[in-house]
Amino acid sequence: MKQIKKEFSRTLRKDLTKAERFFWEVVRERKLFNLKFRRQYVIKGFILDFYCHEILLGIEIDGSIHNKQKEYDQERQAIIESMGVAIFRYTNKEILSDKATFRKRLKCDLFSYIKAFQDKPPPLPPGEGRQR
Repeated sequence: MKQIKKEFSRTLRKDLTKAERFFWEVVRERKLFNLKFRRQYVIKGFILDFYCHEILLGIEIDGSIHNKQKEYDQERQAIIESMGVAIFRYTNKEILSDKATFRKRLKCDLFSYIKAFQDKPPPLPPGEGRQR
């Protein structure tokens, strides 16, 4: 099963949507805050559109199909977030309707998240509590 997901993610990398292609051009090669993003990254059996391990951030770019699978997306997001990974969601429409505005929004969102990420303690392994 794991191999199937990995092969499927490779296929998805070659077949990006217009919005995903634009997003990738904005972040690839550490262009934004020197962060390394990966495309179609498999985590816990789910494929995230984009993922940055350095700050534990997944990016989902939602097309019209996501209007029909909101419950699935919420469950999937909850599982991924339980592992300490935050998820930002953007729609194809908001990315493609005004690319300059989206680029500014993404920079602001990432800047705010990076600041908050730096201020919080690293996650502990499951079952371990913080000592006072």
